[in-house]
Amino acid sequence: MQCYKAPLRDLRFVLHELHGGAGLADLPGLADLTPALIDSILDQAATLCEQVLAPLNASGDAEGCRLENGVVRTPAGFAAAYRAFCDGGWTALGADPRWGGQGLPHSIAKAVEEMICGANLAFGTYPGLSSGACQAIARHAEPGLQARYLPKLVDGTWSGTMCLTEAQCGTDLGLVRTRAVPQPDGSYRISGNKIFISAGEHDLTANIIHLVLARLPDAPPGIKGISLFLVPKFLPDDDGQPGARNGVICTGIEHKMGIRASATCQLAFENATGWLVGAPHKGMAAMFTMMNSERLSVGVQGLGLAEASYQGAVAYARERLQGRALAGARRPDLPADPIIVHPDIRRMLLTMRAYAEGCRALAGWVARRMDEAERAEDPELRQDAADFTALMTPVVKALFADLGFEASNLGVQVYGGHGYIRDHGMEQYVRDARIAMIYEGTNGIQALDLVGRKLPQDTGRLLRSFFHPVSDFIEAHRGEPVHAALLDALGRAFAALQGATAEIAGKGMADPEEAGAAASEYLRLFGLVALGFIWARMALAAAAKLPQAGPDAAFYTAKITTARFYMERILPQAGGLYLAIKSGKAAMMAMEEEAF
Repeated sequence: MQCYKAPLRDLRFVLHELHGGAGLADLPGLADLTPALIDSILDQAATLCEQVLAPLNASGDAEGCRLENGVVRTPAGFAAAYRAFCDGGWTALGADPRWGGQGLPHSIAKAVEEMICGANLAFGTYPGLSSGACQAIARHAEPGLQARYLPKLVDGTWSGTMCLTEAQCGTDLGLVRTRAVPQPDGSYRISGNKIFISAGEHDLTANIIHLVLARLPDAPPGIKGISLFLVPKFLPDDDGQPGARNGVICTGIEHKMGIRASATCQLAFENATGWLVGAPHKGMAAMFTMMNSERLSVGVQGLGLAEASYQGAVAYARERLQGRALAGARRPDLPADPIIVHPDIRRMLLTMRAYAEGCRALAGWVARRMDEAERAEDPELRQDAADFTALMTPVVKALFADLGFEASNLGVQVYGGHGYIRDHGMEQYVRDARIAMIYEGTNGIQALDLVGRKLPQDTGRLLRSFFHPVSDFIEAHRGEPVHAALLDALGRAFAALQGATAEIAGKGMADPEEAGAAASEYLRLFGLVALGFIWARMALAAAAKLPQAGPDAAFYTAKITTARFYMERILPQAGGLYLAIKSGKAAMMAMEEEAF
């Protein structure tokens, strides 16, 4: 049976001790955000996730969604849970106060988001998409649309979607065929078909607001001819209430491998009324506001599932009796020792723990820089923070999704045969985690974005926002013998990343296939080094606290031990990835297509 507990102690360590949560109050608009207030928000979110959302995770997966006469019914309990979610103000957490939001920073919102994903990922997709829609509308829509739609999206009365994919196009959105015809009153008639639309139809809210990519009659071909439109399920009346049904029909729901309680819909737009968001033919720029937000959120989904899988695996490893410890019986009073005594079980558990805690700390760093990019008064700090966020977006999305899937699979392996059956709920985490590697741009696309766009941008300016802090950290602590092993491991991996970066820059400019062939390994290498850097920082922070830790001594000791495990057993993969990158494209591209 699944049993999720919010990792509050570790979240507080990341927010307060590693990234200096008290400093958030120095940013404009956050003067009242004290550590005590942050802790109170986390406590309340944990209660909601543990007591309301987590109990619906397995049952929602078993029941799934169903389509009845054009309406999607969510699993039992979801509607009541959504009402509790809205009543608690959670839909408004990070939204702009102008529209009824609480205006809290990303540092807090992402921590809450992790708990939601760990407790019930399928549920989290509904408010998660609404949040992204709010950001796109707030940044690109004209004031009248903002005033009409944002307050109800923020308070959760209405929900949002993003409608990109069509049967003939996924990543290549230049192939979109949905049409938008201008009308005399300034609206547009939208016609076309979309697939894989998460939360495209459901019974949780009174209205659903679709953000739809479509082409105007005079649109140039390809990606430069895409515009973005706001298309509600129900057209609001003069009082702002849902009125006449718009020409949006759910023609089917996808029968998925995982997140079965999240309604993934096929939608038909039949002369539906919509309004332009942003400038004509500039829809991708507007949609990327939402897509980049969702990509970071998908990374957090991987983190949440890694944590949930780790908790389940640890509980089972402590209870399951099998075999004796190789060094001699640990529990001679029992017929066998708990499997947690065995080295291979510990390898898997520590790998899961290193992934989850490392990703949590890295997510906290990215969120903090997002706050600085949006709120800092110093323009140079804002620019550097924006560069860092842009650089790390594909890394967080792809790496966290990969590691969440790996951790979920390790959780099943710890259980053995009991993990492969549904009774314990571990196999659900594997199925749920798999989609994170695919949607919002496959992880291969994220890798191409990293090497093809982010690395060369402005002659490597974005890279400096990451490389300089790592280099400065290694240099600042080089002479401290107590941390020598950690810093040596980080230094070797960082040197491999620098070498791989130079390799791709040299070959990739002359031959784009060389950059493409190295992309996935490079993103993995970059991510492992980023986790290595953050683990070194966590180890130093924990070591500084340990002498006066008191009851928290076990927490800090475990942090240092896990850092050592990461540096010794996981980070050395950086060397192999560098060698693979240096080998170039030859072996990958040599085989004739007919030979496959």
